[in-house]
Amino acid sequence: MRLKTGRWIVAAGLAAGIATGNAWAAPETDETVSIKTLSGAYLAARVAETDNDLASAIAYYRRAISFDADNQTLQQSLMLGLISEGSFDEALPYAEKLKEVPEVERFSRLALAVDSIRGERYAEAETWLKLTLESDLDRLITGLMTAWAKLGAGDSAGALAFVDQLSGPEWYDLFIGYHRALIAERAGDMETARTAFEATQTNVSGGGAAPEVFLRSLEAYAGFLAREGENDKALEVLAKAEEFAPGRVTIQALREDIESGEQAAPLVPDAQAGAAEALLNLATALNRSGGESFVRLYLQYAVALRPDSDAILVQLAGIAEQQSNAEAAIANYEKVPASSPMRRIAELQLGLNLADLERFDEAEGHLKAALAEDENDMRAYLALGGVYARQEKYRDAANLYDQAVARMGEPTRAEWNIFYQRGIAYERLKEWDKAEPNFHKALELYPDQPQALNYLGYSWVDMNINLEEGLEMIQRAVELRPSDGYIVDSLGWAFYRLGRFEDAARELERAVGLMPADPILNDHLGDAYWRVGRKLEATFQWRHTLALEPDDEVKADAERKLAEGMQPFEQRADANDASEETLPANVVPLPDGADSNADEPPVETVAVGSTVHVVSPGQSLWSIAAELLGDGNRYIELLDLNPDLRGDPGRIVPGYRLNLPQPAN
Repeated sequence: MRLKTGRWIVAAGLAAGIATGNAWAAPETDETVSIKTLSGAYLAARVAETDNDLASAIAYYRRAISFDADNQTLQQSLMLGLISEGSFDEALPYAEKLKEVPEVERFSRLALAVDSIRGERYAEAETWLKLTLESDLDRLITGLMTAWAKLGAGDSAGALAFVDQLSGPEWYDLFIGYHRALIAERAGDMETARTAFEATQTNVSGGGAAPEVFLRSLEAYAGFLAREGENDKALEVLAKAEEFAPGRVTIQALREDIESGEQAAPLVPDAQAGAAEALLNLATALNRSGGESFVRLYLQYAVALRPDSDAILVQLAGIAEQQSNAEAAIANYEKVPASSPMRRIAELQLGLNLADLERFDEAEGHLKAALAEDENDMRAYLALGGVYARQEKYRDAANLYDQAVARMGEPTRAEWNIFYQRGIAYERLKEWDKAEPNFHKALELYPDQPQALNYLGYSWVDMNINLEEGLEMIQRAVELRPSDGYIVDSLGWAFYRLGRFEDAARELERAVGLMPADPILNDHLGDAYWRVGRKLEATFQWRHTLALEPDDEVKADAERKLAEGMQPFEQRADANDASEETLPANVVPLPDGADSNADEPPVETVAVGSTVHVVSPGQSLWSIAAELLGDGNRYIELLDLNPDLRGDPGRIVPGYRLNLPQPAN
């Protein structure tokens, strides 16, 4: 099982014209024009949306509207599609038509408010930010943007008073404190700014729920202190930020500016940038699992306000990558300003996206040029090595990582990934004597790193050596990343290899529950079901595997098992038995494509129950998850159980009947 080697390799360096119109948009096709009915156009648009083909969806909605120009449902869908693909100005006429429609006003009026703020019509923006129906999420967005509009209009006291009166769930605190600090600094009230920044940096629980917002607040605070002449304290704040996110390039760049005596520019220089920051913050906080369309929408609002923002552009590119739209990702990375500290990361990610398009020669050329510009940049070695791995050029990858190790000097925790990737390259070359020391070195530099624990532990189990220690390593990796379906699959498959089929079936069920659309995980579960005698369920899983369009090797294996069943399991007698008969050819010890630098909050496995919660006024997915499930981060499970909210969690309103999970047995 293997993910695309790509964007995650340099993710530690990330936070985490300018709109993506050219990347998404496409001219109306003959097929679009040939549709002769409203229902046909509408259904085609919905299918295109499901396929995440925005350009086609927009074209079909335009065609549908040609049959029924006053249909508000069609207008709403077209407006949201246009905003999401970066055609903000084209969406404004539809926003104007829908400004009084309660069900969509939070999008239509927000678009009109963004347009007013960028035109410095701040009083007008305040009017648009008043909604008839609003969830907790809506109230926070409109509240923060209203405060910035007041500041833009010159009413700094009113701006601070407005943000101070905002109240809501506990998760509001980080956002309110951060923006109170930003507004106070812009208003010249440095003591209020200092107090708010101090409170924000101690909000560790808020930082766990919204890490990108927390890091932005620490960067803003450090810049504030530096401008106040408190460089030592500013560097202390950056040290705290680096503990939270090692290798973050914006932190490194700010540190260099402060140490060199260069003036640190404000992260948010004016009201327009402040409103964009509010939208960016909410978007990144929501960018967890399954909400990509919703996140992209808010990022496009933000980029309409601040089209040269490196932070927004990189986030948009990341969303495009999550949605497998490498062209849109490249378009956004290309727009990151040359002066930005994120430009280097953008160049590396651009090369990886070329590889995703299978333009491997271009990708290699681009990344070799980037490496030549700075042969001490370990991220460039990782990016180019990732492209080699995508093509199974493991010898080239191993040689490249050897060069990286030779140049790095005394390795630090930040270099663990070089050794990890070098270990993978040598393992794929079947040179275990060279691979194993690299995994140990990675774990020496970064103890308890989940991916390294998983790879080494599974490799030992696979080779029938160090079985107890190997299994413990995988179990530890699962403890650290309980919501990583690939790691949970490794634990299940390790149990399978050891002949512990009941344990294997249990863990593989968990893995499939976390990643139901992965064909290899489904195939593994089918094998485990067969071994425990659940043969009907096994055949279902193998058929489901085929429906998920696996690669040729997995497909052939599943088809063979459906036709012939499975042979009796033969336990290997000793560590030297390298027989492949008990291990399907599609098994790889560990996927090497997940973000291995950011720990995820624990996620309990849940089963769908019949419990329904009727939403009360003021409740949000977060507050409901915190109150009823014990952890606001479990709002993701609510999205899973209520698919109509996917892409638009803010649709939750009083009276909505929300399906709730029940703990798994």
